[in-house]
Amino acid sequence: MWGATGPGSFDCSGLTQWAYRQAGTAIPRTSRQQYAALPKVPLDALLPGDLVFYASGASPSSIHHVALYLGGGRVLHAPHTGDVVREAGVAMPGLYGAVRPTAG
Repeated sequence: MWGATGPGSFDCSGLTQWAYRQAGTAIPRTSRQQYAALPKVPLDALLPGDLVFYASGASPSSIHHVALYLGGGRVLHAPHTGDVVREAGVAMPGLYGAVRPTAG
């Protein structure tokens, strides 16, 4: 559900924010805010726990989705309203960039 922050229902950025909150790290609420505020990491250097972003264009303003990198080319994400949190391949359409939240 769009805007859902869990734990019973999540949107994509609500899921990533909730996961990091469980680990004691506060991160911004929306996918665009998360991308803008957190340290960038190259896509070829992903580590489990990194956040991976998807966009519809070449600008950060077109970011529309975020997922939690699990390792092995897999992510955990809340795909869209009416679906369940699930694992998927990182190489979904619109792969844009990644960040590595740090404990703060």
